[in-house]
Amino acid sequence: MKTKALGLTLAFCFLRGTLCFAADPLMGAWKLNEAKSKITPGTAKFTTITFKDRLGNIKGTGDGIDANGKPMHVEWSGKFDGKDYPVTGDPNADTRSYRKVDDRTLEVTIKKGGKVTVASRTVVSADGKNRTANITGTTPNGKKFKNVAVYDKR
Repeated sequence: MKTKALGLTLAFCFLRGTLCFAADPLMGAWKLNEAKSKITPGTAKFTTITFKDRLGNIKGTGDGIDANGKPMHVEWSGKFDGKDYPVTGDPNADTRSYRKVDDRTLEVTIKKGGKVTVASRTVVSADGKNRTANITGTTPNGKKFKNVAVYDKR
């Protein structure tokens, strides 16, 4: 009887550990596939994006070009809970909120001075090799835009 109980306990622990450490398709490093993307001139373009989960706290970084063509490095840290968290490196934003819709979908709201300037919905492909962000917003000059950014997993 003890052997059976021990076996069930070990099987449960193994299964639970496997589920806890299963790879999250939203995490990792992503590189912009410019050929598949449609970026409006005069808007920011992130050429690489990285998300790392640090025990439930997510760290996001993005490198690219700002609306004026200058290099940009953006950092954000928080949770995928829909709450605003500070962002650094983005001259057109002071907070970002990320909300996980499901295992492969993320909604992002970018704000400057409490006003929404950009909204995005990102979906990771079923095979986990690509992610597509549908982005809408307003430039600092007041021009509305729609971008589609396609990223390949690195």
